[in-house]
Amino acid sequence: MRRTPVYIICSPRPLVGKTLVARLLSEFLLLKNGVVTAFDINLKEPSLLDYLPEITETAEIDDTYGKMALMDRLIVNDGVAKVIDLGFHAFDEFFKMCEEIGFIKEAVRRGVAPIILFVADTDRVSVRAQTTLQQQIPATAMVSIDNEHVMRGELPPDFGAHGRILRVAALQAFLKNYVDRLTFSFTAYLRSEKDSSSELHEWIRENYISFRDLELELISQKP
Repeated sequence: MRRTPVYIICSPRPLVGKTLVARLLSEFLLLKNGVVTAFDINLKEPSLLDYLPEITETAEIDDTYGKMALMDRLIVNDGVAKVIDLGFHAFDEFFKMCEEIGFIKEAVRRGVAPIILFVADTDRVSVRAQTTLQQQIPATAMVSIDNEHVMRGELPPDFGAHGRILRVAALQAFLKNYVDRLTFSFTAYLRSEKDSSSELHEWIRENYISFRDLELELISQKP
């Protein structure tokens, strides 16, 4: 069986576009595969559950039961891609848990491909967190997200030294407000918008293509 991807979208900082990336990726996987399971680990709204309630479950890692319940779902090679929208408040605890139980090695052993999508920021907290993840996550499983709406320039050198970089172009302010509506669907827009040359249509399509290429590259690798 082909390896099952588990995408963990994360940042130790709020308001960096993490849930936006999780939404885009979840809708892409749903369009491509017909099924995806998403997990929302957030305190503040709006979160992934608010945007995609039909495919998203809440998850808790505040106690041992919640941690084990989540991990049991993530290490199953069932062919259904998983997406985790990891709130900034849970960043440290989640990766501490992963290291303590050897999640990465166990997942690979069971035919699961964990992929960390770290949404970058220029502050010290993000740089330190990224450095810590470099020591824990293999470069083949590490992707830094360059959200141009947040970064407004080049990524710090450390982000490109370990793993891959995936860039998300900035949208004009009115389009950003448009896609932030809880009722907005990226796939529905692609299907309904007749002008394929519009900025938003091209933006969604380019992000979907980036996710497709990322999946093909990472999931085809040998464990």
